[in-house]
Amino acid sequence: MKFWKMSGSGNDFVFVDAREDDLLGRRAADPEFVRMICAQHTGIGADGLAIIQHAAAQDFTLSYLNRDGSVGELCGNASLCATRLAVELGIADPAGLTFATKAGVVRGRIRDGQPEVDLQSPTGLRPDAGFSKLLGETRIGLVNTGVPHLVVRTEDANLVELSVRGPELRYHESLPAGANVNWVSPSTDGAWRMRTYERGVEAETLACGTGAVACAVLLAAWGEVGEIARLQSRSGHILTVTLRKTPEELLPSLAGEGRLVFEGVLNEG
Repeated sequence: MKFWKMSGSGNDFVFVDAREDDLLGRRAADPEFVRMICAQHTGIGADGLAIIQHAAAQDFTLSYLNRDGSVGELCGNASLCATRLAVELGIADPAGLTFATKAGVVRGRIRDGQPEVDLQSPTGLRPDAGFSKLLGETRIGLVNTGVPHLVVRTEDANLVELSVRGPELRYHESLPAGANVNWVSPSTDGAWRMRTYERGVEAETLACGTGAVACAVLLAAWGEVGEIARLQSRSGHILTVTLRKTPEELLPSLAGEGRLVFEGVLNEG
């Protein structure tokens, strides 16, 4: 099985091209196989596995599975990486492409040498979600940016004990499907520091694309950013979110790294 290892600001993925092989696509989507591939020491190592497949009306379909084998409706950084890989493989035009996901159709492009994607309009926005706050946490909001996200406005995201506070909020009884949890705090350079505890990884990841969009949406709702928000991920890379308002909806775009680390062949699965 040929694969590509990619990184989106430190959020790392294994990509498989199954456009011409339905059997490969079904095998790659098996939860046990996903866990084996994503294992850090005995597999390739990744936060998730992404499968590129045929689509009738779009350039391709992107299926995403978390490291634990669970299905992810959408992954922002995997979408950025898919945009870059599709162009590299000649699947799509760098000036504009579309692909299907479980969260809807995503539009992408290469702009100024960097992938950018337009995500679906956020739903379920609750600027104040009614969660009890700890010392240093000033606001907690909820929004679905393809997957559900809690955003915690805090004085200093670097001081948060994610291994403790992350599971408390991720498994909160008021969230039947769970949620990713993001902490965001201001930085001196105009960007916002963010850290994310990811559902399906069940740990902190170095970046989260849909989390960056969620942070931008909540910060805008709280009056702390305007049309453009720059989020500095745990890896140090910047994810840029642009929020365009129409009379009917809010349309977010996400731009950031989509780096092709290496390609290889899996010999023993």
